[in-house]
Amino acid sequence: MYHALAQDSLLNIPSKYLNQVGRKTERATHQIDASTSKAISALMKQESKLYKKVQRINPEHASQIFKKSMDSLLVMKKAMQLKTLRLPGAIEQFVPYLDSSRNTLKFLDENRAFLQKGKGDLQVAINKVGALQQSINNAAQIEQYLKSQKEVIKAQLSAYGNLTKDFTKLNKTAYYYSQQLGEYKSMLSDRKKAEKKALELLSQYKPYSAFMQRNSMLAGLFNFPAGDGSRQLEGLQTRTAVEQTIQQHIGTSPEAKKAVSQLMDEAQQEFAAYKSKLPDLNSAADMPDFKPNPMKGKTFLRRLELGGNIQFKKSSEYFPSNTEVAVQLAYKLNNKSSAGLGTAYGFGMGTGWDHIKFSHHALGVRSFMDWKLKASFYINGGFEGKYITAIRDFNDLKAWNRWQPSALLGISKKYKVSSKIKGNVQLLYDFLATHQSPRQSPLVIRFGYCK
Repeated sequence: MYHALAQDSLLNIPSKYLNQVGRKTERATHQIDASTSKAISALMKQESKLYKKVQRINPEHASQIFKKSMDSLLVMKKAMQLKTLRLPGAIEQFVPYLDSSRNTLKFLDENRAFLQKGKGDLQVAINKVGALQQSINNAAQIEQYLKSQKEVIKAQLSAYGNLTKDFTKLNKTAYYYSQQLGEYKSMLSDRKKAEKKALELLSQYKPYSAFMQRNSMLAGLFNFPAGDGSRQLEGLQTRTAVEQTIQQHIGTSPEAKKAVSQLMDEAQQEFAAYKSKLPDLNSAADMPDFKPNPMKGKTFLRRLELGGNIQFKKSSEYFPSNTEVAVQLAYKLNNKSSAGLGTAYGFGMGTGWDHIKFSHHALGVRSFMDWKLKASFYINGGFEGKYITAIRDFNDLKAWNRWQPSALLGISKKYKVSSKIKGNVQLLYDFLATHQSPRQSPLVIRFGYCK
């Protein structure tokens, strides 16, 4: 009875599921391949410069250091352009999203009755997931190549102290490439609505759960037997418990210690093999010898911050006669600063409580920059232009002599509103207020938000 009901519900798997998986993996493949190609080109350019500089001093040494590497990079670049890069000896990298998607698609391929629509898209999605896995496998090898080549060049150039700056550029290329790969992988975990719904329905079906446990790479890495994999993880023994068990069974004699040492060597070799499939474990120990910018590893869209603010100008003791609302978009330069553009619209609200009248008052454009001062306090400044005459139609905006400039500088206080939204209060001084007509107050207070 349960089996029949579960199978009926599985027939409602969203038809968009396959399309979403295909689009996401195709986009990630393009991003990773583009990043890989860019890293190879940058390394070729940097090594070429180093080669020419070392060649002037020691031509033979220059060829020994760079010739083979530059030839290899050229071959890899051409293969990337032709989309034929297939590096030999690639170890399949474990990415949770890919492991889950690949096995889910394999399960659906073996049980096509669960798909009412989109059966023709199944093979397309399988191919795109496979292409992304290949790109990640290639990227892992190139990432390791960049790191090893960096160390080789560093050792060989130790005698050339004047090339330190050039080597730092090479180091940055390898570091930021690793950061970008990590960013692209993390973006995969953001599942869309149809993906979540499909996995929610499938997870209720016991044969699917058993299939995933048998075929997932994680189960293969830890050699989980049939049963609940999570319980197996919870049951992993501590090192102390293992040592106590060994002593109870084989004692503490020299022969026993030698046997244990051999077993530990074998265990370390196996762990190294597992670790090679989990490249993110390797990056934790790679500390750069320069101060990295965490934002450089993020995609352009993830460095954008949408926000807005509002300000009031009073013409009487209590009533705000003018209200200005702004929308702005900031680009994060690093963890401490951002720059951006915005647009503002001001409307009049009359001259008092007994004379409320809404009217077009101003249209403005803004440029701004934030710089972290300390804790949640920032220095904020920028230039703005406002068209403050009553706006009748679009032709009024063409009269540039009616635009009023402002140069603002002040302090901003940011605070947390929720997990996704931050609020801010700005106190700014307008250095051009005295030149404005009608004359405006130089002090500006704005209340805003960003996310």
